[in-house]
Formats: sequence, C-alpha cells, structure tokens
Amino acid sequence: MSDLTSAITGYWDAAAPTFDEEPDHGLRADRTRAAWDRRLRAWTPAQPADVLDVGCGTGSLSMLLAAAGHRVTGVDVAPRMIEQARAKLSSAGLAGRFLVGDAATPPTGDDRFDVVLCRHLVWTLPDPEAALREWTCRLRPSGRLVLVEGRWRETGQPYVEGAGSLPWNGGLGAADLAAAVRPLVSDLRVEPLSDDADLWGGPVRDERYAIIAYA
Repeated sequence: MSDLTSAITGYWDAAAPTFDEEPDHGLRADRTRAAWDRRLRAWTPAQPADVLDVGCGTGSLSMLLAAAGHRVTGVDVAPRMIEQARAKLSSAGLAGRFLVGDAATPPTGDDRFDVVLCRHLVWTLPDPEAALREWTCRLRPSGRLVLVEGRWRETGQPYVEGAGSLPWNGGLGAADLAAAVRPLVSDLRVEPLSDDADLWGGPVRDERYAIIAYA
C-alpha cells in the first residue's frame, strides 16, 4: 500500500463515526432518504438485480437498494465504514455483503453485476480511469454503470497530504467524466442533480450530476 493510499484509508476510517451526520450521507431526514430512493429506483432495474456499491461508505445507498429487493455487495477501503454498513443493514433486517478492499479493484473475484454504483468517489482515486475500466469489466452484458459525481466547490478544508497529486482531486465536471466513460460503454446519459435540494439536505452551489452508462 502506498503512503497516499494509506493516508486515504486512514482519513475515511477516522471519518466513519461522524460520516452519517451529513444529510446526504446518513439519509436520516425523510425527504432526503425518499429523494435518493426515487433516484436509485430510476437508475436500477425494476426486477431484483446484483448491485456492486463501490466506495459504499456506511451503506446508506446499499440499504435503499436492499430494501428495493436488490442483492447488494458493498466495498470500501475503510474498515470502520464497512462495520457501520453491516450493522446498518442488519438492524434493518436487510441482507447485504460488505467487503473491505480497494473500490478501484473490488475484491469480488469473477463475480459480475447488473449494476455498478459509485457515489462521490472518483476524485479520491490515484488512477480513476483505470477504475472506470475495471468497473465496466465487472458488468454483465446490458449492465449499467451509475456514477453520482460532481465538481466540488472549494471549501478550504484539507484532505490528505499528497491529495494534490490525485488526477481528479476536487471532482470532475459532467462533460469531462462523460468523455472518459463514453469509450467504455455503448450509451450513456447525464442527469443534473445540483437543483434537487432534497438530495443534499438543502441547496448546493457546485456541480452535481449522475451518469448512467450502459455496457
């Protein structure tokens, strides 16, 4: 593990206890949870599907997917995030498989999925384009890659030492991410999300969007 990867792992592990305090992380408010549920149901198949949630964090989106009847596998580099995800689904009486590992190369062997979901992750990856290739390779024929991403407004808060070397540090605009994904898939669409305040627990000023791409 490189020093940067180790620092990133430590950062998110330390963030785990308070991670769900952010409205769009914990989804504790009814409006916020319902807004994400509506979006996920629109982005995923109507019938039960195998979904890989990369960078799953504390499992809030995984829980919504499991509640909708999908078979969910979550992967996160931070062990404490995975602990919370397991506890969250267990307390809700929902099934889910959660693995500690690098979201860029999920430790799921030869398993293939109907959906690979990634939210707010690509900016933290040392090689995000390699991760995109890896994720599309994990899709079954006619599967879909769902990327919920953004170009984040500068907050002045530090991330980790060395983060400036990350290719997409600070996020990526929809046009640039779509250009990176398009050669890997047969089709894609972009959905702007900045104006849907219910998703974020209030208005936001930066660019947020989803890319739904088809194998």
